[in-house]
Amino acid sequence: MPDPGDAAPDRGAAAREPAAARPIDPGVDIGHVHLKVADLERALDFYCGVLGFELMQRFGAEAAFISAGGYHHHIGLNTWESRGGHPPAPGTTGLFHTAIRYPTRAALADALRRLVEARVPLSGASDHGVSEALYLDDPDGNGVELYWDRPREEWPPPTKEGDKVEMYTRPLDVEALLAEAVGA
Repeated sequence: MPDPGDAAPDRGAAAREPAAARPIDPGVDIGHVHLKVADLERALDFYCGVLGFELMQRFGAEAAFISAGGYHHHIGLNTWESRGGHPPAPGTTGLFHTAIRYPTRAALADALRRLVEARVPLSGASDHGVSEALYLDDPDGNGVELYWDRPREEWPPPTKEGDKVEMYTRPLDVEALLAEAVGA
């Protein structure tokens, strides 16, 4: 038992070093994200009307659950604590962005086509080596990343010893991506 007179351990140093614990089960994934929104109709217009998600269940004007492919929900939208609210101010903590993964480059291109047709502006477009990504904000100011992963065999090899993956941020050729959209 530590002596009560001993100084408290430096917990900050431990927090800066990665834990040497056993890795998480590789089958674990992110099941869904739940977003606070100011206006449920506006959020549904964006996520269902522009991006094409399907409404699975709705609880009046307070909450809705939407998905791709009939899953119970990939995104929950609610106004329980946020009806009429404002996005968090810059410099505060919170969700940086929600990342929505598309199965193919052509599917991402179709998402870009939808954004262009709806006149939704991009805040960025990047080639990360392992993936290609489009960045934007939803109507409530929540960051959204739309991306597809390249096949693992196409990922750039790590350049630093100890790294398991090599990622970078380079400009994405948005015009070339858009040209791949079905019916572009």
